[in-house]
Amino acid sequence: MDSQIKAILFDLDGTLLEVNLDLFISHYLKLLAQSVAHIISPKKFIAKIQKASKAVEENDGLKTNIEIYIDAFFPLEGHSHEEIEPFFEKFYEKGFSNLRQYTRRKPEARKVIQTAFNKGYDVVIATTPLLPLTAIEQRLEWAGVPAEDFPYRLITTIENSRATKSLTNLHYYEKILKTIGYPAESCLMVGDEDKDLIAGQLGMQTFLILNSNKESNQNKMEPTYKGELIDLLDLL
Repeated sequence: MDSQIKAILFDLDGTLLEVNLDLFISHYLKLLAQSVAHIISPKKFIAKIQKASKAVEENDGLKTNIEIYIDAFFPLEGHSHEEIEPFFEKFYEKGFSNLRQYTRRKPEARKVIQTAFNKGYDVVIATTPLLPLTAIEQRLEWAGVPAEDFPYRLITTIENSRATKSLTNLHYYEKILKTIGYPAESCLMVGDEDKDLIAGQLGMQTFLILNSNKESNQNKMEPTYKGELIDLLDLL
């Protein structure tokens, strides 16, 4: 790999962790809706979530994603964020782990992450920042690369991000670069879809993870490298 690379950005779902996203998302919405079903019907709740998520996807950077989300989501049937938040916290503490069954650990993920640190790279978990830190930390644990084991330079979350992955703008990656203090040319983005590979338009090198759960081979953007996650070890 190019000696100028100083930081490696890893997508999470489909990259470090195998996941059936269709099942994961549908059951996530169902379980989260159940946590406040005594206040709002699941149908109305899910419609609210979809509206708020779309607002986050259009974030222009003036507010954090969580601020955008709260503004679009509340009030919820007349209830404030402060009233509803304890139910969400309980869900992430007790119920989110039920979604683990729709994921599968990649045994090579830990070796790849450990090798990246051993080689002196700064490592960023560049996952789509639509979920809170607790949800992302739990998924990192499912992947076998928990935050308590590795000093990640940055983990993008709904709380600390001011943009999200997009095929129409590069704000998400620009803000990561600003946070970690490296030029794009000093970074490698590792992911399994075009929203990861688009980082190449800034000058990052990219590594496409070939994923059997997606039409990975039909990506419109040409990566610098491609292969299975284990193949990344040859570059490191």
